[in-house]
Amino acid sequence: MRWPVLLLLLAAAGAWHHFQRDVEPQLHPDDPRITTGDDRIVMLAAEWCGYCRRQQGDFERASVRYRVLDVDTPEGDRAMQAMGVRGVPTTIIGQQVVHGYDTAALDRGLARLGYDVY
Repeated sequence: MRWPVLLLLLAAAGAWHHFQRDVEPQLHPDDPRITTGDDRIVMLAAEWCGYCRRQQGDFERASVRYRVLDVDTPEGDRAMQAMGVRGVPTTIIGQQVVHGYDTAALDRGLARLGYDVY
């Protein structure tokens, strides 16, 4: 009598695991990825960050449309906490997250949107 119950429990566990894989993780309400969709860009930055200023200059020269969240403001700090990010710049391109001033990763994400920056 134990074997049928054990098989039923194993089948239920497998079905639950399969169901959980198909469910997208819920984002925190302050996570900028909620508003970026597939084609918007948000940059978590700080005025004191040299790499942030450099990346912003690159974006401005290439006419990249993006939004800056200053991590030294309450809104920017909440976004940083929601994403579990510890450094700037952090750039969200659609749903892709680029940590740091990583020109190769930025180029891949921006090229997908039609920008030629790097």
